[in-house]
Amino acid sequence: MKRLLLPALLSLSLLAHAQQTPVPPVTPQYRPGYHFSPAAHWMNDPNGMVYYQGTYHLFFQYYPDGMTWGPMHWGHATSPDMLSWQEQPIALFPDELGWIFSGSAVIDKDNTAGFGKNAMVAIFTHHNDPEEKKKTNKHQYQSLAYSLDAGKTWTKYKGNPVLPNPGIQDFRDPKVSWNEVAKKWIMTLATKDRITFYSSADLKSWTRESEFGAKLGAHGGVWECPDLFPLTLNGKTHWVLIVNLNPGGPNGGSGTQYFIGSFNGHQFTPLNEKTKWADFGPDNYAGVTWANTGARKIFLGWMSNWDYANQVPTSPWRNATTLPRELGLRQVGSEIYLTSQPVKELAKLARPAQTLSKLTVTKSTDLTGPLKFSGDKFSLKMSTPELRDFALVLSNAAGEELRLGYDAQAKNYFVDRRKSGPMGFSDKFAGRHLTPRLATTPGADLTLFFDATSVELFADGGLSVATELFFPSKPFTTIRLESAAGMTVQNLVYNQLSSPLLKM
Repeated sequence: MKRLLLPALLSLSLLAHAQQTPVPPVTPQYRPGYHFSPAAHWMNDPNGMVYYQGTYHLFFQYYPDGMTWGPMHWGHATSPDMLSWQEQPIALFPDELGWIFSGSAVIDKDNTAGFGKNAMVAIFTHHNDPEEKKKTNKHQYQSLAYSLDAGKTWTKYKGNPVLPNPGIQDFRDPKVSWNEVAKKWIMTLATKDRITFYSSADLKSWTRESEFGAKLGAHGGVWECPDLFPLTLNGKTHWVLIVNLNPGGPNGGSGTQYFIGSFNGHQFTPLNEKTKWADFGPDNYAGVTWANTGARKIFLGWMSNWDYANQVPTSPWRNATTLPRELGLRQVGSEIYLTSQPVKELAKLARPAQTLSKLTVTKSTDLTGPLKFSGDKFSLKMSTPELRDFALVLSNAAGEELRLGYDAQAKNYFVDRRKSGPMGFSDKFAGRHLTPRLATTPGADLTLFFDATSVELFADGGLSVATELFFPSKPFTTIRLESAAGMTVQNLVYNQLSSPLLKM
């Protein structure tokens, strides 16, 4: 990869961070087949996600000189379908104003900024490491870069920063979108333990509008990577405010909370004060939505957790993204919830299905043979007319197992990875993680996507969602269903999935 020519003011700081431990032995068995991960080195937050001229652009926090977090760049990858990704040259490098932290990108179709009609404009946080060491609380500020060739090359705006720091320790992760009613750009910015909204007519001059959340929501850690967008339910528009939080997630470490309410171009007003979570698993963080996709809102997260992201046993890369997920709203009783469903494009990966119908599960039922189970990249969909206690168990010859299922008394779905493989890399990794069931119907549906070292659980039409990593020493080769009380499975559909990111 192209190496960074270090500006003089940052060279010593960057070189200090570049002192990396040797690269451990490669782990091709852990490489995901249909989740994006860089060919090598460290990645975290998805950034600048924007759809333009038939291409999905994914920018991401990237450190090209090591496998642990370091001075941040914007990596870049493109895809026609969010499944088959082509890694592109690094888009944004650190400069004299600082490292390139998280942000967003928009298509300026009306040339409001003056960079050019349909310019792709990135709005990001500059992080000034030497300034941070001075403890002035002015080391993070918002800047612009633009591309006139659909993201191939980038020019940083000479007037950076466009939003100086007023003296807030954590002042970052701008998510910008055009508000058609107010006829202005709205920036949703994470400001320590709350969200601050700014507005602009030209992306260059910003006015503070309001703030939200000082006394609402989860506050176990710093608020980060927000997003604001409308969704429609029964003909009525509601606004969804996503706020990522670290630490303080529902199952430890990083997490993604959200609020549903109204936004008038000036202020966000929640429907109530209830804290809700977009994903209850430990391994979905920093997720935001793609820009320029119309009414379709597609979410993508970072599939890891700051509790152990620097230590997970993959090489020569670390970390990946979640599945892209289409968002919606659902009302249950008096509450409105955000739903997440795997994007429809995933259907093209499915190989011919193995289907079991009207399956009676008593104690333990081996499904390995009936499903012709093999490989570590597959989906499993099951439905039951009456949800009871059950566990789906994947295991291998080494005695390792991954368990997931439902606890009827507690009304929780669960993923138990305590015996799923070696986990000495972190004392925070092992656990049995719970996801509340929000649906109230007797019957249930469950969709699972497995990809080498991850499982993503979507229950009850995406009302209850969990993302979980695991690292078995050998592939799981058996699969079974357990139910002490007995359970009827109406349909069980197993699909091996092709791997557009790997050579088959």
